[in-house]
Amino acid sequence: QVQLVESGGGSVQAGGSLRLSCTATKPTYSGYCMAWFRQAPGKEREGVASIDHDGTTTYADSVKGRFTISQDNGQTSLYLQMNSLKPEDTAMYYCAADAGWGCELSEDNMDYWGKGTLVTVSS
Repeated sequence: QVQLVESGGGSVQAGGSLRLSCTATKPTYSGYCMAWFRQAPGKEREGVASIDHDGTTTYADSVKGRFTISQDNGQTSLYLQMNSLKPEDTAMYYCAADAGWGCELSEDNMDYWGKGTLVTVSS
């Protein structure tokens, strides 16, 4: 079973940048679809970005052009580079893995979840 641990969250002013990391504490998640989700206070969790085992990426419209998802060659670490941050990006950010077929940015498809890392963006 894959265990995921996020890090890199924190507080930043609007316009700033943060880089989130997600590390698998057990053998690689090679071949899985990996994704970032977020949940803002009082809102439902939403997909932010995903990356398939072949490197294909998908982004939510709200983060396109500002966020970049990537992973290392050994597929043991997942990253989310967040630039031009806005107050509305404030949320708990979760790393997730889909061990099944395909790579749809939907929480219903995810099999494994991290516990999250908090991002706070002030205006």
